[in-house]
Amino acid sequence: MLIDSRLKQIHGGRTEPNSEQQDLTEQFAASLGRQGIDDLLDGACTLIYMYMQWLCRVYEEHEEDVVAGVVPNIVASLRMMPRSVRPEVVPTMAGLLVAAGTGLSPSLWRKQYGYWTKDEMNPLEATAFLLADHINRVTDDPDFATRLVSEALTGVEDG
Repeated sequence: MLIDSRLKQIHGGRTEPNSEQQDLTEQFAASLGRQGIDDLLDGACTLIYMYMQWLCRVYEEHEEDVVAGVVPNIVASLRMMPRSVRPEVVPTMAGLLVAAGTGLSPSLWRKQYGYWTKDEMNPLEATAFLLADHINRVTDDPDFATRLVSEALTGVEDG
């Protein structure tokens, strides 16, 4: 929902997050504790994995490689956000995307390099956001990525 909210802000012409919403998000994260934060990070990685796997299928239908088609664009976008995304974490996000695009769990891939750092939090969120935006542009539907997640969650609840 955070990704969907942010997409609507950007496409509505507002580039800066609502300070009240940002405060609420920070309070929520602070209330989670260590296990809750780990679960939130795993959720973000799952979202990235799900988006990349959906994109894999779409790119394969057009006989294109998802890693070659998606990763350079996301990396270029991340590099254009130096205030939110430090340059030294961009390779980590690229590796995360490649892992997800080749069928590896981003969470497990990341764990081999240690725990997430504070500097990687904004880039992780930005990566998920940029993937959702990419999916919405590919489908020409501003809500497609959100529906993709909602339908997946509904399927899990029903199954």
